[in-house]
Amino acid sequence: MTDERLPSFDLVVATVDRVEELGRLLDSLEAQTHRDFRVLLIDQNGDDRIEPIVGERAFDVVRLHAERGLSRARNAALGEIHADLVAFPDDDCTLAPDLLAEVARRLSGSLDGLTGRAVDGTGRSSSSWAQTPAMLTRENLWNRAISFTIFLRASLVARVGRFDEQLGLGAESQWASGEEIDYLIRAVATGARIEYDPNVVVTHPNKRVSSAALRSLGSRDGASIGYILRKHAYPKRVVGRMFLRPIGGALLAFVRRDRAQAAFQLSTLRGRLLGYRR
Repeated sequence: MTDERLPSFDLVVATVDRVEELGRLLDSLEAQTHRDFRVLLIDQNGDDRIEPIVGERAFDVVRLHAERGLSRARNAALGEIHADLVAFPDDDCTLAPDLLAEVARRLSGSLDGLTGRAVDGTGRSSSSWAQTPAMLTRENLWNRAISFTIFLRASLVARVGRFDEQLGLGAESQWASGEEIDYLIRAVATGARIEYDPNVVVTHPNKRVSSAALRSLGSRDGASIGYILRKHAYPKRVVGRMFLRPIGGALLAFVRRDRAQAAFQLSTLRGRLLGYRR
């Protein structure tokens, strides 16, 4: 099968504050071997800072605007989707030259979606990622997807609908992450067949943060997970397992005398409890 017969992509990219990083993403798209794609670029800046790096590109860039908030930005693009497949790259990730071609080939069959693994600039990824391929279920998808490694059929996106604007960076609630997990849970609930393959990778920088920022991240992400568990009425055995994991992580960190990691795990636990109760 030639690239001309492969499915097309609409790549939904929300951007705010970043310029050089967005330029690297667009450069990686210039290098794609599969050329049938558009970028739906939702600009949430209050100025024209990205104009110089968007410029004249060898692919279509549809410029959109939305108020700040990741879920709001993606929702602003949903009505503009015309391609066969949809993806949600972060504005600071990069794609290997053959990635879109590989995903398009995989989604030329009966699958409704494909998810992959995040790696840093050295090709390494967190140990939390599942190591074996699997079809996504509402119980196993937690460590098998992140927004910029999700590729879905446009027909599935039309069925699932809008992102929950109570979730995601820039949300007015405390649940400032997890919008893509919520979306996948809703997708799986429609009967969609979405496969996780750890060999499908997207490069994303692994940023070093302070101990205080790490604790804040744990609390934020934990609260979002708690909210999602309650929203989708997960059974007690799953809820219990999700609460036990950070307890085990904290105990292991204490044994290793890693205070920063222990504080992160405990913040995650508190966040999950808070999110679930509210």
